Amino acid sequence: MKLNKLDYRLIKTPLFLALIVLAIHLVGNAHYGFFRDELYFIICGFRPAWGYVDQPSLTPLLAASTQYFGESLFLLRALAAVFAACSVYVTCLLATELGGGFFAQMLAAVVAFFCPVLMSFGTKVSPDMFGLVLWPLSGLCILRILNGAHPKTWLLVGILFGISFNAKYSVVFFAIAIILGLIVTKQRRILLTRWAFFGAVLCVLISLPNILWQWHYGFPMLEVLRAGQNGKNIILSPIQFISSQLLITNPALAICWIVGLIWLLYRSSVRFIAIAYIVIIAEMLLLHGKHYYAANFYPILIAAGGVAIESWTKKNPIKNFRPLIVFYGIVFGIILVPYVMPILPVNTFMRYNTFMAPLLHLKATKTENTQYGSLPQDWADMQGWPELAELVRSVVASLPPKDRNHIVIAAKNYGEAAAIDFFGASSGLPPVISGHNQYYLWGPGQGSADLLIDVHGDCGKSIGLYRQAVLAATFHNSLVMPYENNIPIMICRGIKKPLKEFWPNVKHYE
Repeated sequence: MKLNKLDYRLIKTPLFLALIVLAIHLVGNAHYGFFRDELYFIICGFRPAWGYVDQPSLTPLLAASTQYFGESLFLLRALAAVFAACSVYVTCLLATELGGGFFAQMLAAVVAFFCPVLMSFGTKVSPDMFGLVLWPLSGLCILRILNGAHPKTWLLVGILFGISFNAKYSVVFFAIAIILGLIVTKQRRILLTRWAFFGAVLCVLISLPNILWQWHYGFPMLEVLRAGQNGKNIILSPIQFISSQLLITNPALAICWIVGLIWLLYRSSVRFIAIAYIVIIAEMLLLHGKHYYAANFYPILIAAGGVAIESWTKKNPIKNFRPLIVFYGIVFGIILVPYVMPILPVNTFMRYNTFMAPLLHLKATKTENTQYGSLPQDWADMQGWPELAELVRSVVASLPPKDRNHIVIAAKNYGEAAAIDFFGASSGLPPVISGHNQYYLWGPGQGSADLLIDVHGDCGKSIGLYRQAVLAATFHNSLVMPYENNIPIMICRGIKKPLKEFWPNVKHYE
């Protein structure tokens, strides 16, 4: 069967738009420096495991794979860029599956690309970047089952959910929401097949190694989540949480997914998607989740919004306004790009932020109870890490040669520890120890710690752990987060108690 011109456009457009997104992210992502979590992921990935205290294994393993041949911020961020491009590609396919044409694909791609929270997921490496693709791709598979695809497609859905689980546990809430959405609608019929059961089994089998790892260590992830809700994270009221969904998706662009949500609610054949979104928001409200935990649902709603707006503008003269609608999305999307992609020089961004921040109410998007400095947290946490590692190296170099072979380096948190591990390895610094998250499970190492370099600590002064504590240096950087600025680097000598006995006291999960 020959394809007409429109058919070709529907096939080529998603790929073309995805390649544009890939190119923009490749050019824009690799600036400012490694994010603190990215450094942590890399160090975790260099120590392969079925799981880690605060995350599954997939993100660390992929992050580390980009650094095996040397330090490369470009290669690391290229990983996120690929996920961003694939997300836009799948969003276009969703628009087509929902009955949309060329304009629906174009509009959905523009909104999905410029949506701040989704662009952020595609800018730096994090567990959320997997959901950029795997959540909407799972939704696409389920839609295709409803539209007549073979029920064996449930096997692919199970694999996608299993992979997602090994990236971030929040996919459990997405799966529950989708299943409940199907159960309460007539589309529940597609669950009544052995292939849906087999898909669920596949999901469990893929997830099982990580589940067993968490079980073996007493489910530390639950302890991390509890700690986050007991002071670290900002707990939003229902109104604040719902309002934050508009802010993180750009109020000017949120119109598209809101239209998509309403459009889905009014169509019985796809109403389960709208119900699933409502369910996952309710889950986040009930469990006090961060406002971005459900954000990977938005490509599905954005695709639906593109189809709805295309349908409403299909007749002349309204059809002539379609280019203006796309232009509107681009113009209002660009405004927030400097906040989610590091495209501006730091000094230029600070001037931009001084002008824009009061207008954008960005403080409402904070997720943690912490003070900001001159930069937003994401950008601040990309500053100063090589300099910190170099300062620690210089402190070690200042010691007598006979001492350098016996030192132990400790850091207060995983960001500092991972930065020193990553940037200090080439200088011959020993692995860093810390009580924070996965570093605690790695233990105190084999050293006696009679001579300790304590980064951001006080040599256990409150309990008199060391006989001598000397301030060797202080790390200064005005661009970092305030709690990472002016941190002491201490030289501790003469430990009074074996570090292995003291180690349980340093455990810090959050």
